[in-house]
Amino acid sequence: MQPGTRYAKSGELNIAYQVVGEGPLDLVYVPGWVSNIELMWEEPGFARFLSRLASFSRLILFDKRGTGLSDRVPNDDLPNLEQRMDDVRAVMDAAGSAEAALIGHSEGGNMCALFAATYPDRVTALVLVGCFAKRIRTVDYPWAPTSAEREETAQLVERAWPNALDLDTYAPSTIGDQPLQQRVLTYFRHCASPGAAAALLRMNSQIDVRAVLPAIQAPTLVMTRTGDRDVQAAESRWLAGQIPGAKFVELPGDDHLIWVGEAEPLLAEAEEFLTGARPAPEPDRALATVLFTDIAGSTERAASVGDRRWGELLQAHHAYVRQQLERFRGREVDTAGDGFFATFDGPARAVRAACAIRDSVKELGIDIRAGLHTGECELMQDKIGGIAVHTGARVAGAASPGEVLVSSTVRDLVAGSGITFDDRGEHELKGVGTWRLYSVVDA
Repeated sequence: MQPGTRYAKSGELNIAYQVVGEGPLDLVYVPGWVSNIELMWEEPGFARFLSRLASFSRLILFDKRGTGLSDRVPNDDLPNLEQRMDDVRAVMDAAGSAEAALIGHSEGGNMCALFAATYPDRVTALVLVGCFAKRIRTVDYPWAPTSAEREETAQLVERAWPNALDLDTYAPSTIGDQPLQQRVLTYFRHCASPGAAAALLRMNSQIDVRAVLPAIQAPTLVMTRTGDRDVQAAESRWLAGQIPGAKFVELPGDDHLIWVGEAEPLLAEAEEFLTGARPAPEPDRALATVLFTDIAGSTERAASVGDRRWGELLQAHHAYVRQQLERFRGREVDTAGDGFFATFDGPARAVRAACAIRDSVKELGIDIRAGLHTGECELMQDKIGGIAVHTGARVAGAASPGEVLVSSTVRDLVAGSGITFDDRGEHELKGVGTWRLYSVVDA
């Protein structure tokens, strides 16, 4: 759930911040250019990123003055980096954080660097991701855009915000995913107005923290993605070389937005650097009993009762199925049309759940087919796949109306549970071989 938003006083301004997590260290996340701490949690990728940080820390995040939920400032009187840095101090004080690690992205990294050099007693560690030291190209800093290029970008932002954002550059992994790109643009639209976004971009163009870098005393990790098209890897490598003892890590990827694309390698590096321990790898396989159900004769039944009545029956059917899944600790994985795909951590419970579903929906005048199989499944974020899933689906396809059909694996695993079966013989299941199937008689 999204954490509550609070406000800290930084001078005369109100700075919006949130605190989430109960880890052993305080970690302040300083976002880039513009932000909106409440809408961060509305985008699944961003929410996962923040939740991972909060899994090993007490995470403190905030909107810098002039952005998101913090007080607005006049576009012609924007705060300098020193004033914005003071927002970090105000938020830490309000959150009761005497010292913290800082993680900064893009322009947020400049604020972190300045804060770490200015308040060494309050910074335990520094993590900089996709950060630059200077934003206008000079002979001795060849990686940044030219002054003319930055002004052209600022004018485009003011004229066509947020569509002026070139997501092919900032987040190339979103190419082809129109819904995700639209959500990203909507997020930025709520971070700042067109005038503020352009004014902040112009202000950020004047940043130059090169002289600050050698004064940083905190242990520092600098990370970049190899193909970052906004801040070059060579630029980040140079930056790391200016900070005494800094560790530099280059990771695969093209995205500049920190939470887009494959963020886990970056998060794992940060966790190990800050805590001394790398996170245990997420399991990618697990044993599970899969259940597939569908309504027998659904097409004919829909035609006979009409669309409206069929819709009502489907709603009731879904409610009955979910009630039994909850009762028997099943996990709904997917619902398509009139069918359900669920998993269970015990085969006997799965069989009894299937029978309970079959019996309960009979009150609606509906017969279902159900098929179960137990096997090793592949875990893919919120999805489950693998040959065991395909086998379960094929078993369900072989069931008759009103029948709960199981594979021989399920039948063997529930021996002694009191569940009885009829042997339905061997069946050739398309794509998964020959299996002996059993029909449940009594569960």
